[in-house]
Amino acid sequence: MASVELRDIRKSYGVLDVIHGVSLSVGEGEFIALVGPSGCGKSTLLRMIAGLEEITDGEVLIGGKVVNALTPRERNIAMVFQSYALYPHMTVAENMGFNLKLSGLSKPEIEKRVDEAARMLALTELLDRKPSQLSGGQRQRVAMGRAIVRDPAVFLFDEPLSNLDAKLRVQMRTEIKALHQKVATTSVYVTHDQIEAMTLADRIVVLNGGRIEQVGTPLELYRTPANLFVAGFIGSPAMNVLDGTVDAEGGEPAVRLSDGSAIRIAPERRVRRGQAVKIGLRPEHFIADGATNTISGRTLLVEPTGALTHVLFEFAGEQMMAVLNQDHPAYHGAIFQAGIDRRQIYVFDRTTGAAL
Repeated sequence: MASVELRDIRKSYGVLDVIHGVSLSVGEGEFIALVGPSGCGKSTLLRMIAGLEEITDGEVLIGGKVVNALTPRERNIAMVFQSYALYPHMTVAENMGFNLKLSGLSKPEIEKRVDEAARMLALTELLDRKPSQLSGGQRQRVAMGRAIVRDPAVFLFDEPLSNLDAKLRVQMRTEIKALHQKVATTSVYVTHDQIEAMTLADRIVVLNGGRIEQVGTPLELYRTPANLFVAGFIGSPAMNVLDGTVDAEGGEPAVRLSDGSAIRIAPERRVRRGQAVKIGLRPEHFIADGATNTISGRTLLVEPTGALTHVLFEFAGEQMMAVLNQDHPAYHGAIFQAGIDRRQIYVFDRTTGAAL
């Protein structure tokens, strides 16, 4: 395994700048996820690490060595693509061992590595099959096996699960996490799915417009987002956001909303009276009763999912989502009421989006 370091990486296509001075350090054996909306630059960044995309400016280091001028093969990385990229005329074993054959390894050594990877990924019984005889999940495991047999310094994953259905994605997430725990190879994983990132990664890098918005552990990003963009991107369902102005209610700091109602906030928030802000309320932070703030509005939709109940309701002229940990007697058209603790109210500057 090896560390990966990006030093002020920039990428331009003519006059169009797509990566704006990104710096990042990935420790040996660490699993990092790059997340962000489409077009934010995460796949471009991954391809620059791999050597598949030319770097306009800055340096990429793998294992402490600058690799800008090295080919992808010389960088000792292995990449798992979204499209599997398997040779249709080869068996599973031949696909997994093909790069080793090109490298000149002996047949016994290739067979040994393929067999070890196949056992690790439950592919032993499929080694003689062709890709057309495999399911989507099996093909993705073969693509991962092809990367494992090379014993690379770094694994690079480019949205490897996006072609799978929901059930298979959950299964493959588990398999990728178990794989990383076994091989402990440094990994950089690109995804647009924040649930994937939060369940897999040691740390998450949130990208927006070719810049890093925040880097942290999944819980750090969830609990203390640096700005409104990160707060809205991390968490499912997405955070509810309301415009307001800092005021006071009962001698305590509060945010006055467009309908005149007030939401009390924690006294340690760095706000001033009259300041224009946005407040964020996570759907899962609503509780049936006993909180500092009581919020109510007309119920628009109720979605019971078993352990959780999702309630869409109107409040302060906006549609809000609440996720409750129990059955709730809400129904369409009725008044929904729930509470939320002031310490769980996020506050952001309305102009800059920075957390306050």
